Amino acid sequence: MFEHTFIGLDVHAVNVVGHALNPDTGEISTHTMGSDPAGVLEWIRRFEPPVKVVYESGPTGFVLARFLRAAGINCVIAASSKLLRAPGDRIKTDRRDARALAEMLAVGSVTEVRIPDPDEEALRDLSRLRSGTAKDLAHARQHVNAILLRHGIRYPNETRWTKEHGLWLHRQRFTEPALQFTYETDVEQAELLAGHLTRIDKQVAATAAACRYTPVIEALMCLRGIRITTAFGLAAEIGDWTRFTGSSIGSYLGLVPSENSSGQSRHQGPITKAGNTYARKLLIEAAWQHRRPYARPGERLLRQLEHVSPATRIRALEGNHRLHHKWETFDERRKMSVKANTAIARELAGWCWSLAAPLQQGTHMNAA
Repeated sequence: MFEHTFIGLDVHAVNVVGHALNPDTGEISTHTMGSDPAGVLEWIRRFEPPVKVVYESGPTGFVLARFLRAAGINCVIAASSKLLRAPGDRIKTDRRDARALAEMLAVGSVTEVRIPDPDEEALRDLSRLRSGTAKDLAHARQHVNAILLRHGIRYPNETRWTKEHGLWLHRQRFTEPALQFTYETDVEQAELLAGHLTRIDKQVAATAAACRYTPVIEALMCLRGIRITTAFGLAAEIGDWTRFTGSSIGSYLGLVPSENSSGQSRHQGPITKAGNTYARKLLIEAAWQHRRPYARPGERLLRQLEHVSPATRIRALEGNHRLHHKWETFDERRKMSVKANTAIARELAGWCWSLAAPLQQGTHMNAA
């Protein structure tokens, strides 16, 4: 059946503004209500079914969408980066945003965001917790290094943040009490975050070994540069790999060049950086590892290859050789390293898809 009413919701933490549009009759209705999903559902049911509802992706998450879908309402979430906005529109209010969403939904110009289930979202939150803690740890260590550098103190060895380096840090003293307190606090913060990250890594390893994505994680770890935290992050962030093809996944992750072409001229610029930022970052970091010399799998890869099927093993080995050969080609051409690594990351995304998608096809067919 065709929808009789299209409803746009501008969702905030405290309140929700709804705009209902009936294209056949031209009837419109606007209403402001609390953020309680039950109240929103009560207002939506005032309109003749079937209705279709949309709201913009954001910090309020997927709770409202899941609640409405469970109640039988066709609710979708619009990708914020894909919403059409007039360049000259300088007025932004909740009511105008809700109306714009309803109008775009009515004409079919809404790009929908996939709504994960609670279990999948929990895995994604754990992966992002690990990423955020690693970033905080890097900043804390930079603070310690900066204090020492400003006062002309340098660690005599090359390798830092080892047990020996930690003992050396605790032996450093400053004459000014305020500076000594600041230094000790920064060192303490770095050590606390390091311990916190270790606990998170243990939880990630335990979760990865017994979750819905375990076969995918095991397969991704057969590629160079992808260990358990990277594999877990990619599996949790992308979720359903069967949504893509080997070429479209690079576009989803924002790893394809931007383009500004008109008439007979064609100009490609930097990558679009659209889609999932964290997954793109993981692939960029992993791609650098394929530049290192490679003739045969190392000990870690050999152990990992024993955990997957022969077809996955063969495919992973092909990918490792192919990606290293691409790096050799780029180096021979003296291509800029950053651009070359981005191209490798784009192809690495395709190889990841070729390992993960076949493992999920049977699962999704059974679920359907």
